Amino acid sequence: MTEMKPIAEGKVREIYDNGDSLILVATDRISCFDVILNNEVTKKGTVLTQMSKFWFDYTKDILPNHMISVDVNDMPEFFRQPRFDGNSMMCKKLTMLPVECIVRGYITGSGWASYKENGTVCGIKLPEGLKESDKLPEPIFTPSTKAEIGDHDENISYEQSIEYLEKRFPGKGEEYASKLKEYTIALYKKCAEYALSKGIIIADTKFEFGLDEDGNIVIGDEMLTPDSSRFWPADVYEPGHGQPSFDKQFARDWLKANEGHNWTLPQDVVDKTINIYLEGYKRLTGKDL
Repeated sequence: MTEMKPIAEGKVREIYDNGDSLILVATDRISCFDVILNNEVTKKGTVLTQMSKFWFDYTKDILPNHMISVDVNDMPEFFRQPRFDGNSMMCKKLTMLPVECIVRGYITGSGWASYKENGTVCGIKLPEGLKESDKLPEPIFTPSTKAEIGDHDENISYEQSIEYLEKRFPGKGEEYASKLKEYTIALYKKCAEYALSKGIIIADTKFEFGLDEDGNIVIGDEMLTPDSSRFWPADVYEPGHGQPSFDKQFARDWLKANEGHNWTLPQDVVDKTINIYLEGYKRLTGKDL
């Protein structure tokens, strides 16, 4: 068996070069506030990979995605070991577009902080009198630039995203920016409606897109996972404050409340985080992992 080494590692993912495809492995690492914690969250990588697969299949009618297979039997022998089973996805190689496509259907997080300050989110004027966690009249597209590891992504306006893309893809900035906006909102609307029918509110999420060999825009990276989205249980949703969520917000809150944590969570917080991920997966897909 040929040992393979990742060509790139993110905070949570490892990327392997497989010739004409890539293999993306979602590890059980967890990052909060752009720092990788000392704990691993068992099964988290599998939840991320299988949830992405679920949404990629569900949105094929809107636009193609980069997924080829999540079956390790379709991958080189090296991946047929337990640590890769379920959390690995073989994908098409894309030229990634360097904009994180964030869509917000509800006002929370940094969007809420910005709104309280001046009534806008990423330069978009919102109606007056919104409360924290309120549903927005229409989902809004708030892109950001992709930062290197260790730096924070930077929110930009839609107009800035045109310039940003134009610099890297001369003559295509306007076309790509408008398509990214259109696809991001269409994907969000379709998936948020489905999730709501399963008792989950998708408050916001981010997508990443790339170009295939024919220059078509394709969705890449992960899709609507608890790492890239805020999922709220619909049955206890109540605007006016923060909401409980099916993601790592629980871990983030614990870190915020406990100084001197040295980026290590207590086991009960890890267990609770695992259960939140699994519960979210089950509600959305109707299946146990």
